[in-house]
Amino acid sequence: MDSPITKLKNHISKLTATQRKVADYIIKNPMDVAFLTVDQLAGIVGTSTTTIMRLAFSLGYSGYAEFQKELQELLRNTAAPHTRLEANLKSINERNLLTRCADNAIANIQNTVEMNAEETLNKSIEWILAARRIYCASVRSGLPVVQFLNHGFNRLLGNSELILADLTDWVDKIYSISSADVIIATSFPRYARRTVDFVKSVKENQAKVIAITDSYASPLVKYSDIVLLCNASSLAFHNSVISSLFLADYLISAIAINYPEKIKNRLDRVNTVLTEMNYHYNN
Repeated sequence: MDSPITKLKNHISKLTATQRKVADYIIKNPMDVAFLTVDQLAGIVGTSTTTIMRLAFSLGYSGYAEFQKELQELLRNTAAPHTRLEANLKSINERNLLTRCADNAIANIQNTVEMNAEETLNKSIEWILAARRIYCASVRSGLPVVQFLNHGFNRLLGNSELILADLTDWVDKIYSISSADVIIATSFPRYARRTVDFVKSVKENQAKVIAITDSYASPLVKYSDIVLLCNASSLAFHNSVISSLFLADYLISAIAINYPEKIKNRLDRVNTVLTEMNYHYNN
């Protein structure tokens, strides 16, 4: 799917003179337009809001709001971290940053709940429970999520392995991965090529792939059987892992709560070993 900027460039010859003026400003100043109201943009360019709305309609959008939303998404997915920070600073005008961060995290979780059907989550759990082995793969901002999943699945099931996709050791592993295995991979903008390379390779071995990512535009989607979406937006430059960790916590909790007979014995045995090792600090 073409980006808003690409659509503007492709349709420039079909626009009226006034619309071209608007399009030219948007192409040259996408960072500003991403956070301007339609009235503000009209005032800067020196045209009417009607002209801008008609321009959005001609590009196939339901209105300026939909066009702007896609433009914001484009910038978040492709911009360098310092540029994303600059964009986000334009929308922050409150002093209570702690409250803003909390509101953003809560909104991300709520959006994540809305984006994932219960049937999809249940299918993911069934695959995880039936897997011979589970491989949790990611790098950088996605790494805390798969580390948490790997720890949780090993406590419950004992058959999970962490894959650091930046390392080349996984090349030797892929030939032993088959359709009996499940891969859970995470990646967020700007998407890591090594994670996608790993998923692409194991998919050729018919492994089942569950992607945890922020959008259907993610390159992971092409090689995934199940896609679990989460909102990774933050108030700063980075990808927030709050909603993806929420998804990971849900998967671990759902297995423990819904299938206690499968995991209770293992939890008891692990706890016995830890107790015998005097592993935990006691007052």
